[in-house]
Amino acid sequence: MRIAPIAMVLACAAALGAQSLRAEPATEDPCADRKSTTDIVECLATQTAVWDRRLSVAFQKLLESLPARRRDRLRNAQRLWIQFRDANCAYFASRSGSIARLEASHCLLRLTTARALELE
Repeated sequence: MRIAPIAMVLACAAALGAQSLRAEPATEDPCADRKSTTDIVECLATQTAVWDRRLSVAFQKLLESLPARRRDRLRNAQRLWIQFRDANCAYFASRSGSIARLEASHCLLRLTTARALELE
């Protein structure tokens, strides 16, 4: 009897995993060919801008589809999420050395991408 619930959980996990794979961004690092810190940071900023536009579109679409009460909750959640993202990535930027710029840039890209996918 225990096998059936475990099999069901595994089947659901597999289905959800397959669905999330379609929505995930490419796992290749588009900035891997860059050599200098400045070039990498600029590349990451460009990628973040792309995902930020995608996030804005997803946010607006979702906002328009919700009743007023839920729209207010989404707006509040998004404001708080932006504060979290900025504070979290500022933590990475607070280190010394050029690695801090890279870590902060990766943080912004990673969190913005995740939020865009979440809202989509």
